[in-house]
Amino acid sequence: MNRFEKVYSQGMVTVTEIWVDTQTGVNYLFHRDGNASGFTPLLDEEGKPVVTR
Repeated sequence: MNRFEKVYSQGMVTVTEIWVDTQTGVNYLFHRDGNASGFTPLLDEEGKPVVTR
């Protein structure tokens, strides 16, 4: 079972993606630029995690 599903992708060298945890519905932002990358919960304007159900 795949826990994470990629729902958005942009770029080839500099990549920005949005992934959704299929068990909790929490959205995550992934960003890669060269050798550096990060993966963090996507937050709304109130600082709460974005949840898709």
